[in-house]
Amino acid sequence: MSDTSSTMKALYYPAWGKLEMRQLGMPSPGPDDALVRVLSCGICGSELETFKSESGRRTPPLVMGHEFCGVVESVSGDAPPVQPGQRVICHAVVHCGACSFCLRGATNLCLRRQVFGMHRPGAFAEFVAVPKRVLIPWPAGLAQDAAVFAEPLANGINAMRQGSNPDRSRVVVIGAGPIGLMCLFAATRLYQSSVIVSDLLPDRLRAAVILGAACTVNPQTQDLQTACRELWNGERAVYVIDAVGSAMTKRIAMDLVEPGGTVVWVGLHEDAVSLKSYNVTLGQRCIAGSYSGSLDDMRLAVEILSEGSLDTSWVTHCPIERAEQAFRELLRPNARMVKVVLDF
Repeated sequence: MSDTSSTMKALYYPAWGKLEMRQLGMPSPGPDDALVRVLSCGICGSELETFKSESGRRTPPLVMGHEFCGVVESVSGDAPPVQPGQRVICHAVVHCGACSFCLRGATNLCLRRQVFGMHRPGAFAEFVAVPKRVLIPWPAGLAQDAAVFAEPLANGINAMRQGSNPDRSRVVVIGAGPIGLMCLFAATRLYQSSVIVSDLLPDRLRAAVILGAACTVNPQTQDLQTACRELWNGERAVYVIDAVGSAMTKRIAMDLVEPGGTVVWVGLHEDAVSLKSYNVTLGQRCIAGSYSGSLDDMRLAVEILSEGSLDTSWVTHCPIERAEQAFRELLRPNARMVKVVLDF
C-alpha cells in the first residue's frame, strides 16, 4: 500500500497530446467523502476520443479515469454508509441529490453533475476522493474483473430503456467498442433480445460473439441490412443503438429501424449531422439520446454482474505503469485490444 500521507502514482494528462506517469499529491477528501484506494479502472472510449481529438470536454492538466472500483481507505465525517476496508464500486457521475432530475432518480442528468476525470480528479491514480453517496457496496462473490464493468454496463442498461416502444426483440448495435458490447450484454440479459452487432475490427466482433450476439457483421465485407433480413425472416430492427456516433452511423441507424422503432444515440464521435427528417416523421420513428447511467442503473449493473455471467476473456489487463503505452496502442487504427483495464 502507498504512503497515504504523501504522494501517489498517477497517469497524468499535462497537456494536449501528452500522457505521463507522475507522483502527485494525495487527494484531500471533503467532509462527505471517502478516500478510495483504486484497484482497477477501465480506459473508456470517451477518454481515448478526447485525447485523440483534443476535445474540450476533458481539458488538461487532468487525471482522467471514471470506470473504477476499489477499497475505502478512510472516511470523512460520519462513517456510514461505508467503512474503512470496505470494497466499493464507484459511479462515474457525482450528482447533487437536490435538483428535479435527482429527485426523480435520473441522477445521470443532474443539473450540477460532475464526472470523475472530467470535472474532478479521476481514477487513473492510486487514490481518489469520492462522495459517499455515489459508492455502491461490492458484493463478496463478484470478481474484480467483472466489478470494474459496472459503470459501462450501467451505460448499456440506460441505452436499452429509451423510447416509448417496449419491443426489444430485434436489436442492432453499431460499434462493438466496450460500450457497444455492454449494450449487447444488457439487451441479452434484460430483454433476451436477438442482437446483431456491426464493427470493422475482427477482435471486437469476436468479443461480441463471446457476449451473446446472434450475428456479427463487418460492413466492409457484408451488407448490414441484408444480414438483418436474413436473420429476422425479412423483418427490420425494432431497436438500434449507435455506439459510434459518426454522421454516417447515425444515418445508417435510421435506415435500419422499422417504422415505430427506436434509435438510440450513445456514441460521441461527431457532433453535427444531417438527416432526412421525413424518415423520422412519416415512419413515426423515435430518436433518443443516452448518457451514462443513473445510480439505480449502476446498482442493477452490479446485481447482474454478481450473477457471474460476464465473460471477460476479451479484456486486456495491464499495470498502471504501462498505462500510456496501452492508451496509445488502443488509438492505433487496427488495435488488437478491445478493452484495457488498468490494475493497481
